[in-house]
Amino acid sequence: MSKPLSEQVVVIVGASSGIGRASALAFAARGAEVVCAARSTQALDTVVGEIRQAGGSAVAAPADITDPAAVRALAERAEREYGRIDTWVNVAAVGVWGRVEDITAAEFERVMRVNFLGHVHGVHAALPALRRAGGGTIIGVSSAEGVRAVPLQAPYAASKFALRALYDCLRSELAQDGEPIAVTTILPASMDTPFFEHARSKLGVMVKPPPPVYAPEIVADSIVYAARHPRREIPVGGAAAALMLAQRLSPALTDAVLAIRRFGVSSQRTDRPDNGVDNLDEALDGPGQIHGSHPGLVLRHSPFTRLIGRRPGPGDLATALVRLLHRAPRREPERAPA
Repeated sequence: MSKPLSEQVVVIVGASSGIGRASALAFAARGAEVVCAARSTQALDTVVGEIRQAGGSAVAAPADITDPAAVRALAERAEREYGRIDTWVNVAAVGVWGRVEDITAAEFERVMRVNFLGHVHGVHAALPALRRAGGGTIIGVSSAEGVRAVPLQAPYAASKFALRALYDCLRSELAQDGEPIAVTTILPASMDTPFFEHARSKLGVMVKPPPPVYAPEIVADSIVYAARHPRREIPVGGAAAALMLAQRLSPALTDAVLAIRRFGVSSQRTDRPDNGVDNLDEALDGPGQIHGSHPGLVLRHSPFTRLIGRRPGPGDLATALVRLLHRAPRREPERAPA
């Protein structure tokens, strides 16, 4: 169990909108000091203003996660402002919708550079700071699509598969060295966030999340929970668990179901023409917001996540034991660089 949230300094990369923005507000509401990072300066200013107006403590730290030097500077900024980092949350992501043959190599590369290498840069920047603090938690937001890919989302799904591999490797390596740094991977189902309006569409129409769709605050609550009670993985939404179970029981049958146009394609298309605006290469102007414009039902609660998804499994306990057995004699935390 990590230190109380009211005593934590939390860095959130991707805090301008959607899950990241909801997480920043949720951490601040529980007393954490929050460093909000993203490309959009205006959106960061509004979320920090909202936190401060409610009596919380936060700073805006614009950063492009594809630039490793900028992410290292972000970690240094957090330590200068608050003296240490206790929890680092990697949320930022972009997407391109279309058939594999219609998505260019440059678009594939860009998605991987943001969604995967951006997390790598975050891990590289966070680890030295967490060691200086004497331990902490890294939380990475992958997706249920990191377990089971969905048609028309090949770059996004590939990046989320890569993230699960990254965090699995990191978790084992840190336990092997006995380091008091936990790693949690979050696996959300479809969420009603601006991500879909911000994505690039090669379909001729705007895209939408396939149902069932959940409110992003559910993911934020799980991220906040993981900062206090780290878990190996937390699926968010019963639909995420169902998709993961289908992939485990019969990948081929799941292929067949998703090949049915009604399920695999039509469920992701809106009747609105594509406006040609996306944030793949550049941040979009605007104050930022948590929710998207999903026209259908949005589920505000997930009993599965609260009752089952967050429960520690045997593997969590085994990894904790291995970490304890390998732990070196505790040293005093290093002081943050001046």
